[in-house]
Amino acid sequence: MTPALIVHIGAGSIGILSGAAALAVAKGERLHRALGNVFFVSMLTMSALATYLAIVIPQARANLPGGVFTFYLVATAWMTVRRKEGTIGGFEVGAFLVAMGAAAASVVFGFQAARSPTGLFNGSQPPQYFIFAAVAALAAALDLKVILRGGIFGAPRIARHLWRMCAALFIATGSFFLGQQKVMPAFIQGSPLLFVPAIAPLVLMIYWLFRVRLTNRLKKDTIASQDRQSCKPLPAANTA
Repeated sequence: MTPALIVHIGAGSIGILSGAAALAVAKGERLHRALGNVFFVSMLTMSALATYLAIVIPQARANLPGGVFTFYLVATAWMTVRRKEGTIGGFEVGAFLVAMGAAAASVVFGFQAARSPTGLFNGSQPPQYFIFAAVAALAAALDLKVILRGGIFGAPRIARHLWRMCAALFIATGSFFLGQQKVMPAFIQGSPLLFVPAIAPLVLMIYWLFRVRLTNRLKKDTIASQDRQSCKPLPAANTA
């Protein structure tokens, strides 16, 4: 257990707890922002050290795209709500390149796994790498859309922040509850119950995305209805 690994595990644990708490409290309030800041710092620390460990430990090389992509997700989610609506800068262009790099690295690892006699590369099969590459490429495509449009506004801005934070949390919970079962009590290792906390961020992400989109749609419908009401012609005066 090197110091880097100890800090990596500790930061990941704090990230999981603070992320879960941030999803549970009222959005936009002071407590939510405070928990979000803790999640931001801890997840950046965890993913940065995961990237470092993947570089210095050959057996962990497969974690390199995941570490980079998690760092990217948290950073872009944070910047989405920090940057003024309808504006972009060099950060967004750099983030797009990082996501494309993570996708390319995953494709390379996938082909290495496919060519391996065991069908594995660092313990993972080709489909795992290719699916991860597709997700990273999708995130990059969404970045490119924001860049070409010159920014993002309203509900899509909140949705972008939301899904990226939840996706980063899902990587952390999946890596811990499914990938690190050896550190858990023997009676729960291999239990299907571990899938519940692992995939909970995805379920909550879908719920909140639906809620954000639905709230935005209802708001637009209400405004449109009010506009139609205000444009109705006045009844003709009775001149009899």
